[in-house]
Order: sequence, then C-alpha cells, then structure tokens
Amino acid sequence: MVKKAENILVGISIGDLNGIGPEVVLKTFEDARMLELCTPVIFANVKMLSYLKKSFDSTAVLHGIDRLDQIVPGKINVFNLWKESFNLEYGTENEIVGSYAIKSFVAATKALKEGIVDVLVTAPINKHTVQSETFNFPGHTDYLNQELEGDALMLMVCDDLRVGLLTDHVPVTEVATFITEKRIRQKVQTIKKSLIQDFCIPKPKIAVLGLNPHCGDQGVIGKEDDEIIRPTLKKMFEEGTLVFGPYAADSFFGSHSHEKFDAVIACYHDQGLIPFKTLSFGKGVNYTAGLNKVRTSPDHGTAYEIAGKNQADHNSFTEAVYLALDIYKSRLEHAHWAEKPLKSKEKQF
Repeated sequence: MVKKAENILVGISIGDLNGIGPEVVLKTFEDARMLELCTPVIFANVKMLSYLKKSFDSTAVLHGIDRLDQIVPGKINVFNLWKESFNLEYGTENEIVGSYAIKSFVAATKALKEGIVDVLVTAPINKHTVQSETFNFPGHTDYLNQELEGDALMLMVCDDLRVGLLTDHVPVTEVATFITEKRIRQKVQTIKKSLIQDFCIPKPKIAVLGLNPHCGDQGVIGKEDDEIIRPTLKKMFEEGTLVFGPYAADSFFGSHSHEKFDAVIACYHDQGLIPFKTLSFGKGVNYTAGLNKVRTSPDHGTAYEIAGKNQADHNSFTEAVYLALDIYKSRLEHAHWAEKPLKSKEKQF
C-alpha cells in the first residue's frame, strides 16, 4: 500500500533531555510544511516538552496522546511515555536523564518493529549516561542490530557522499583484529544492497580505504591491506560486485576521489567520519543501513555547551527526517518493481 505523505509516521526518540535533542526536534517540526510530508510521533512527555520549548521560543503546537492508536495525522503527536517529573539541567550529564533517553528509544524501536510507526529518527544520546543493567550497548546501532532483522551498518550520508564503516564503535587498538574476509564481504554486500534498494542506484561503485598508512607500503607498515583487504576485493570484483581498492586514506578525499564512487567504506570510525564531517558538518545524516526498518539520526551529539541557549542548528535533524522519508519511499518502490518486473515484449513482425 502506497501511503499519502502526511500519513507516513515518523517515530522520534527524544534523546538526552539535557542536550539539544528537544530543541532540534521541535525546531524541525514548527515549520508547518514538514507536517505536509509526514506525521511525527515523539516518544516523551507533552508537559515536559511544552516546558522545554519555552527555552528556545519554539512555536511548535504539540498534541499529547496517551495511546499510540490516538495518533492524529498532520499534528506533532507526543506520546506520553511517562507521567512523572524529574529535574533537568541543561548541559550536564545525568544518569536519570539518560535512563529516560533510553526509555524513549526502546519504546520507539518497539513501535517501529511492530509497524506502528514507519521510520525512526533518533535524537542524540550520551553514551555514558545511558548505560545500565538493561541497556549495555555502545550506541543506537548495536541495539537496533539486536532488535531488528538484518546486518546493521553505519552509513553517513550527505547528498551524493556516502561513507560506511567496516568497524564502528571499537577501540583503535582492536580494529585490525576485525578486518577479516568475512566482515569485508558482509559490509560490502550490505552497502551494495542499500545503494540499490534505498538510493535507487542499480549498479553501485564502492571504494574501500586501506587500513594502514599508504595501504601498508607493500608490507613495510602493515600486512593487512595486501594479505586480507586487496585479495578479498579482487574476489568480489571477479564475482560481479563493483568494489575497488584499497585506497590510501590520507589523500582520498582531498583529491576528490570519493566523487567517482557511490559509497566509500572506511576501516574504522575516525578514518571515515573525520573527512565526512569536515565536508558535510551541519547537514550530514547517520543512516543505519542493512536492516529491515529505516532509522536515521543527525550527525552530531548532545552539544551540552549550547543546550538551552537557543543556538542549536536543526538542519542535520531535519535532513535526517528527509532521508528517512526518501528511503522509506524508495523501498516501497523497489519492492513494487521486484514483485512486478517489466516483461520483455515479443518482437513484432
């Protein structure tokens, strides 16, 4: 079923309430045109958000609901996930506040999993304050990988720039131990599938960066590039996947080589995210590719230093909503054509 735009339900986890999450969420949806594209469902508390929006003069009109079957299209729905009040202090780490950030995220994920909302957009959390006996994950992606179907992969997106990761939230000292043929194959195929079904690129070209400086300089500065990465990419290319590399990471983006590819895979977090954020900060989106459901988030953190000061730029969060909607529609279209492939016509004589 093809939904009307305003009936696409966007679940939103509110993130760290002491950070800029509430501000960027409400600034995004105070623009009435956004409500013509989708219907937001914020997992939080309407009284608390009404209080917080005074800090940044938001004109957003909130519609509180106590059950998810009360969602009203075209309104900023706030699902009252909790009723108790607790102290907030902008710009500070607080484990109680962290627990409510996770309560919001877990409930929104459940709604996504059950098909109550169509896509999920997550506001930033503090990875330290959210840790508990019931939530022991380094971030959103790892939890989603457990709860949803597929193989989660962090894919940073800004227009035609897409940067994925072979490893994400692991210590740098352990990165090399994760570089295996199995992982490379898995991540390349995940990105390839995402580029086809999520971004409508029928024959994607993918570049892979080397692990070591200068791709190891023929073993002088490390052997992983020559012994693992290069042979794996060669096999995959021969099998029909347009994957190339490894490329030396230090000059790849500066020489604009990334513009020749539909996606770039970095070996570890900072190798990919430093150039990505340098090129796109303020409008980049973190997309969790590879899962059966769509989740996006802005490319920034809680920004405690400006929380509550009405200084937060909401563009990245807005772009995260746009991308989630675009991918949702692309998947519907891809599924439609997969079910009804074009039949070749017989030649007429």
